[in-house]
Amino acid sequence: MDKIKFGTDGWRAVIAKEFTIANVSKLAYATAQWLIKKYRNPSVVLGYDCRFGGEMFMEAVAKILASKNIRVYIPEQFVSSPMVSLGVKKLKANCGIIITASHNPAIYNGFKLRGDQGGALAEKDLKDIEYLLNDSYEIDLDLLNWNYLLEQGLIQYINLETIYIKQLKDDFDYDAINEFSKKVAFDAMYGSGQNVFKKLFPDSMLLHCEVNPTFKGVPPEPLHINLHELSELIWRSKQFDCGIATDGDGDRLALYDHEGNFIDSHRAILLLIHYLAGYKKQKGSVAVSFSVTSRVEKLCSYYGLKVHRSKIGFREITRIMNSEDVLIGGEESGGIAFGSHFPERDGIYAGIMLLQWLADSGKSVKQLLDEVESVTGTFACGRLDVELNKNIRNKVLERCSEGSFASFGNYRVQSVEDLDGYKFIFEENRWLLIRLSGTEPLLRLYAEAENPDILQDILTVAASTLREL
Repeated sequence: MDKIKFGTDGWRAVIAKEFTIANVSKLAYATAQWLIKKYRNPSVVLGYDCRFGGEMFMEAVAKILASKNIRVYIPEQFVSSPMVSLGVKKLKANCGIIITASHNPAIYNGFKLRGDQGGALAEKDLKDIEYLLNDSYEIDLDLLNWNYLLEQGLIQYINLETIYIKQLKDDFDYDAINEFSKKVAFDAMYGSGQNVFKKLFPDSMLLHCEVNPTFKGVPPEPLHINLHELSELIWRSKQFDCGIATDGDGDRLALYDHEGNFIDSHRAILLLIHYLAGYKKQKGSVAVSFSVTSRVEKLCSYYGLKVHRSKIGFREITRIMNSEDVLIGGEESGGIAFGSHFPERDGIYAGIMLLQWLADSGKSVKQLLDEVESVTGTFACGRLDVELNKNIRNKVLERCSEGSFASFGNYRVQSVEDLDGYKFIFEENRWLLIRLSGTEPLLRLYAEAENPDILQDILTVAASTLREL
């Protein structure tokens, strides 16, 4: 067995290569040992998404946990990651586990862990589980009788989707949003958030709201490059005020305006800060990851809100949200959480909050963005993934740590920040961040500039510089 290591959000691997019943069983057994050591009479909420073999992997995990007298709550069908998080909170469980690889391509599956508040499990706990992994552990799952475990109440079915939909109806003005939803196009990307919009807003335009474990060859990551069908539908039809998309496990969000223009997550975060602090007059701090636009500080200064910058990976934002009153937490990749909900990303919840605002204000996405940019100024942010072999990736990071990069093309480095990876500050509102992906064998390049042309030039020059090493 290749050593299982948790990345920024769980363990992910290629199905049938590393992600096998044998390896998932080893991880489930280590998790069971950790739960027994840490809690008295532990309980777990367990779910799976729409990927290949999800239910099979979930049942293997459930059997192993239940065989150790751990109570396991499972759904009757696929669920989103936020449904598991909410389930942990509502059922006062000690842990949540989701069989999902989130936004990764279809060949991947994964094992996500959630703590007892519904947010990402703390790094120390993940390390403890890794330490308990036993390469020699083997079990014949056929010897664990499913019906017996059900009869003993160690495995219990629960409708997590119903619990989640009820929460949405409690938190928002459902009638107002339902009326507005006729002007909304929603793309589930074949992911596990598909049933929520079907049931809540049947009059909205629904795309890819059926199960397809291949995702039709398109990674279920809510980036514009993967959402051209949604964008073109909005642009051609002229019938929709906005478009919303969520990723493979429903915890990330993408937003489009009435012209089919992609509104990136940096702007989505700024919009929601503006809504909660400006329109709703709510208070609290803001927690964002290292790669999010620097305009967050500008908008939060305008509203008198404190800003926390965290390492990339939502568990760092969760850690902050668990320790103080956070209004909103967000990351560059489309994950947004709210202190009033639970300390974890929820793409559908964030999308419905935006729909509530649009329905109540009668304004367009563009008008609301204009309000934000009247404070922050215009800007452009972007990311480029660069595939380099392991030796070159290590060489890049070594050069970064040594301070060997004085410039990238014509962009001279003024200072460097190393909270997570290496952020090269060129001048005010221009920067480049280089870091290893926590989930894939890639270098990720992030950048910000005052307009898209300069942004693209920074990313292109930086990628070229690194490939020449």
